[in-house]
Amino acid sequence: MKIITLIENLVYDQGLVAEHGLSVYLETDNRKMLFDTGQSGIFIQNAKTLGIAIEEIDCVVLSHGHYDHTGGLYPFLKANQKAKIYAKRELFDPKYRSNKTFIGTPKNEELLKDRLAFVDEITELDEEVFIMPDIPIKYNIDKHFDGLLKLKDTEIVPDEFDDELYISLIENNLVSIISACSHRGITNICEAAIEYFNCKVGLILGGFHLKNCTDEQFKHISCYLNKRKPTSIGVCHCTGVENYASLLVGCDTHFFYNDTGTKIEI
Repeated sequence: MKIITLIENLVYDQGLVAEHGLSVYLETDNRKMLFDTGQSGIFIQNAKTLGIAIEEIDCVVLSHGHYDHTGGLYPFLKANQKAKIYAKRELFDPKYRSNKTFIGTPKNEELLKDRLAFVDEITELDEEVFIMPDIPIKYNIDKHFDGLLKLKDTEIVPDEFDDELYISLIENNLVSIISACSHRGITNICEAAIEYFNCKVGLILGGFHLKNCTDEQFKHISCYLNKRKPTSIGVCHCTGVENYASLLVGCDTHFFYNDTGTKIEI
């Protein structure tokens, strides 16, 4: 499995660009997959620079309905004529900040026609590569909903991210986890994967949504990671570089920042 981050908030490699958002490319011997599409279509430019053919991607998995993860969807659909789009049914629910600014995903029925597949259960994309749609809240402290709303029926209500999903990869009796923003909590995501696959954690990759987190939330996540001892942790996007530095000091495992252009093999 090759994992390449096509776009993230930070970039250091010459020739690549960054934006507030996330898009990750995954490739096995059989399939080419995309996890999120960033805030705009600019990730396509990075893909070309990195030697990745956008038109050959077989499927896209959308983690949740915020614009910085789905904004590049329609530019992608214009550039790729075959990929299936996997998402939960709630992805297109209108989403807002507390000031009522729209931050969701418009639904373009024409471009999505015959290409959208709703995920209602664990779905195997390739051998040992799974879309995981259920994230029970085991640790109530690790939720990141504050100031985020959605339209339900005719009422604006707090967004509890029923649309959130993640990807699990199984290799050598380890479950690796790729998350995007972890609004429902990276520790809750890990627990759901561990319980389902009954194995230890390998790589954890993605955003932990630690911006404006409380000291108690940070301590919980740090202690949890030290307890579970994943083989490696790569954080990015909504984790924040300051929190990355703090986690790096406090965690006894291989730890890295997953910036734009980072390449991983597992």
